[in-house]
Amino acid sequence: MLLVWLAIVGFPACASGSATLLVLGDSLSAAYGISPESGWVALLARRLLIRPRPLTVVNASVSGDTTRSALARLPDALARHRPEVVVVELGGNDGLRGLSLEEFGRNLREIVTRAQASAARVLIVPVRMPPNYGPVYTDRFAAVFGDVAAATGAAISTPILSGVAENPELMQDDGLHPRSSEQARMLDNVWPALEPLL
Repeated sequence: MLLVWLAIVGFPACASGSATLLVLGDSLSAAYGISPESGWVALLARRLLIRPRPLTVVNASVSGDTTRSALARLPDALARHRPEVVVVELGGNDGLRGLSLEEFGRNLREIVTRAQASAARVLIVPVRMPPNYGPVYTDRFAAVFGDVAAATGAAISTPILSGVAENPELMQDDGLHPRSSEQARMLDNVWPALEPLL
């Protein structure tokens, strides 16, 4: 089942001159298994509210999304929200569903270049595959993010689950999604690469 999580958090009435940040992600950004207000994107929106420049955060994340499906809905999201910054947190479902690394890389690069063509600054947020996929595959999967960033000039963050996924106690019972308590750490993983784009 796909869960669509679309939230807009920002200054009242989205004052004229405010910028928009669009998060295009999967269940890690859609706050799967926890309250949406506890998710790292909601925490980001609250952090950005205290900045001097008005900023609206749009969470267009879809639980279960792959780069293929995200690419299909990207044009509408760009046209509707006209973001200045796009955060792309995708890829986990590509790996889990067995999409080829070639298609994954091609889709991710197309997402980034289309967002850039709309004049948005782009941040790629890597995810990691579980270790049971084996070191050869997981290393090749991880390399896709860096390759796309290098080819497009997009910024890239620390993997979003760094310091979290390694500890099963910090994850929900499915072993794939972090608990509410770890959402702030996820934001801290993303923030150093995101802040310069704001």
